[in-house]
Amino acid sequence: MENGLEETLENKLTTNSDLLEVDPGKPASLTWQRLLNSIGKPPVAFELSFKEIRHMAPIGFRLWRYSKEEEALGRASIFDIFRKHIITCDHGVPLGGIGAGSIGRGYRGEFQRFKLFPRVCEEGPVLANQFSAFVSRPNGQKYSTVLCARNPEVPKESTGLGIESWDWNLKGEKCTYHGLFPRSWTIYEGQPDPELRISCRQISPFIPHNYKESSLPVSVFAFTVSNTGRTSADVTLLFTWANSVGGISGFSGDHFNSKMKTEDGVRGVLLHHKTANGQPPLTFAVAAKETSEVHVSECPRFLISGNSRGISAKDMWHEIKKHGSFDNFGYEECLPSEPGSSIGAAVAASLTVPSGAVRTVTFSLAWDCPEVRFGDKTYYKRYTKFYGTLGEAAANIAHDAIFEHSTWESQIESWQRPILEDRRLPDWYPVTLFNELYYLNAGGTIWTDGSPPMQSLASLAERKFYLEKSRSHLGNATDTANQDDIAIEILERMTSIFEEAHIPQMSNAAFGNRLLQDGEENIGHFLYLEGSEYLMWNTYDVHFYSSFALLMLFPKLELSIQRDFAVGVMMHDPSKMEIMSDGKWVSRKVLGAVPHDIGLNDPWFELNAYNLFNSNNWKDLNSKFVLQIHRDIVATGDKTFAQAVWPSVYTAIAFMDQFDSDGDGMIENQGFPDQTYDAWPTNGVSAYTGGLWVAALQAASSIACHVGDKASAAYFHMKYEKAKSVYETLWNGSYFNYDNSGSSSSRCILADQLAGQWYARASGLMPIADDDKVRSALETIYNFNVLKVKGGTRGAVNGMLPDGRVDMSGMQSREIWPGATYALAATMIQEGMVETGFKTAAGAYEAAWSPQGLGYSFQTPEGWNTDDQFRSLCYMRPLAIWGMQWALTKPKLCTEELKHGVIDESLYHKQHLRFSKVAHLLKLPSKQETSKTFLQSVTEFICRRVPI
Repeated sequence: MENGLEETLENKLTTNSDLLEVDPGKPASLTWQRLLNSIGKPPVAFELSFKEIRHMAPIGFRLWRYSKEEEALGRASIFDIFRKHIITCDHGVPLGGIGAGSIGRGYRGEFQRFKLFPRVCEEGPVLANQFSAFVSRPNGQKYSTVLCARNPEVPKESTGLGIESWDWNLKGEKCTYHGLFPRSWTIYEGQPDPELRISCRQISPFIPHNYKESSLPVSVFAFTVSNTGRTSADVTLLFTWANSVGGISGFSGDHFNSKMKTEDGVRGVLLHHKTANGQPPLTFAVAAKETSEVHVSECPRFLISGNSRGISAKDMWHEIKKHGSFDNFGYEECLPSEPGSSIGAAVAASLTVPSGAVRTVTFSLAWDCPEVRFGDKTYYKRYTKFYGTLGEAAANIAHDAIFEHSTWESQIESWQRPILEDRRLPDWYPVTLFNELYYLNAGGTIWTDGSPPMQSLASLAERKFYLEKSRSHLGNATDTANQDDIAIEILERMTSIFEEAHIPQMSNAAFGNRLLQDGEENIGHFLYLEGSEYLMWNTYDVHFYSSFALLMLFPKLELSIQRDFAVGVMMHDPSKMEIMSDGKWVSRKVLGAVPHDIGLNDPWFELNAYNLFNSNNWKDLNSKFVLQIHRDIVATGDKTFAQAVWPSVYTAIAFMDQFDSDGDGMIENQGFPDQTYDAWPTNGVSAYTGGLWVAALQAASSIACHVGDKASAAYFHMKYEKAKSVYETLWNGSYFNYDNSGSSSSRCILADQLAGQWYARASGLMPIADDDKVRSALETIYNFNVLKVKGGTRGAVNGMLPDGRVDMSGMQSREIWPGATYALAATMIQEGMVETGFKTAAGAYEAAWSPQGLGYSFQTPEGWNTDDQFRSLCYMRPLAIWGMQWALTKPKLCTEELKHGVIDESLYHKQHLRFSKVAHLLKLPSKQETSKTFLQSVTEFICRRVPI
């Protein structure tokens, strides 16, 4: 197998132009499967030891106090760990595209985990959101059921008129769920009619290299109904939806529903939700396609619960059960809901299926919430470039999805099928590869249109201004305001005034689109959370692992993120923030340091929401920035991008010079967790950050070649050679030591010790260590960190002692991180150890995705420990499995030939003098200088800005 997989897999980064035909009733050849009656054990959260509790008590208190202070200010705190979470193991493929909100769906049929607003996750199901089936035969036999394998809890105050009155009698043991993101299939065999087979295919527009449809907030549900009986069957499929965005939002009142305007046979209902808590309003569209064989009817409003007057959920259900449609149902005026009551809507598709025949029915669900609000700033989502910003697009999106989903699905099939049918791959791998992409939908993702944020004009109350025509209308004497466009024109005028008033403010934001050159596309800004409990946008040390997915599938979004961080490197924010680990107050962001994250409550403007430690002192972020920039340059061949970010790359390298305390060319860790393993201290030269630094110096040299800076290229290459020789001192004959501090963990076998080697190989650079040493280290990691933990069925434990015991010195040393395991497997594959790589990664699959696993499917956590206890469900890092795919496909790279002879001594001295001057100016204040006032520090900082 290893030899066979050394060949390049034919899986190009661009989608196949030859669209493949899709069998509407048949799942893909490989899928993640569960019976609908499967009830697994809920995941078990990790527990701290007494020693860890005692050690972390001060930090815990500060975090609790900090979260309360932020809550009082109407802001979120970065750790959502003090709220009780609903933890289940029944998740499936979520709904929607990228960056416009996500709605989860369990494999048993529940719609749950509503992530429609920034930082907000309503985890519980809304059980009124359902598909149901009604069947009647000529002989009088009738069948009906909700197509969900669970029953709602009957509230104590139940009147019997709510959804508990529906027929919840699905036999889940006869039904199978198939998940392969971004699609899923639910097969109902003989349900509810024993001679009927119903297949529901869920399709969301996640289409690689497609930057329009992939931004849409919509999903399509394509039903196939097969009649194996001897008589015809009258079938009604019912789609019910609550006017709710999850949780108790449906009871807040003033929500209303209305019929959609029928167009091209698409009929449905709009549910207008007046969102509370300062969030923008949202409109759902529930629709179905009427054809010559399918009749569609609507019930625009029914009462789900509460004491309001009107059609009850029971009335609605019995109308369909009796008549098969809403054609004879009394239509009531759709009044707003009352506080304490919740309302829903229903769309019914009725058809007759002859004996032996197959018929299809298509529904769609869309939601339109064009605004993203962070405090007083409002951004517009990417899809508004195609559907407008007025919040009136839900019907159009639902309509278009019904007509275009076949094309979307063919494109998805063309992308996925070659990988699914590659017999050289183990069956679990393609399924896990695609399903881990759920996070790009459900990871709190936000995709803006790239425009500056809007603010209320009240923020300009002290300024005199006139709301004149925007620049787009100036000079057009014949332009007259059309009544239909007057609101848009007024908005354009307001936007123009705001942009002019806030130009200085925009210059202090990490908006990477300022690096775009004339003619380059502004693809917008992209955000995704570190995890469902760790609320920070675009956490960069973790993006280092997950970014391969974006680079391979949506490279323009990857470059957008990198531009934001490139701008962030050049920003300085002296405002103070409290560090939770020691209670000290430090500058939020210093010039030259790569931001840990792009922020939380005010992203792009307030960087570094992370406050557990001072990330300005971290030793991995700058190296990871340089390595990712280099990989993205050679992957895309975008030299304009390279030129734009080169100053930030140079600055990032120069900033790190201060951490080389002995001048040997190698940076040193400083005795606290100053890297992505932020609960595991490191001191001195270390395998993780040292290896990243060696690779980063080589990457910086390569980037310099790409931009034509040959002097810097030669200079950084010499620094790389010098650092590489120091890194090799960590070699102990079998692997690279954790660090050289001489502590109890110094000889720990770190699973992630070759992270620098991973990136060097992935981007066409020279190895950071000799091949025999790299292979020996990987074999040692496999034999110890992988095989000595439950026989290799859990992945690679982060730390293992040379005697075969798990390193128990810290919480993270004893954890298994699936993202780090996938990265390790990718490294193995790159070094020709393909079979070993798959065996290593298989352990992560067994724990997270297998039927016998720990219940982490579609919510893969940051890690689990050797007691099978998880930490932080639904996490970014496991997207690193796409690093394996990168290693397997061996994409063509646009590398520059690096020719480094002996650099002239005078030239080297000149470069070193210039570099040292920049590095000196970027140096953080020493402990003796920290007592200086901010004004003194700034004055000295400016005064030292002398020409080089």
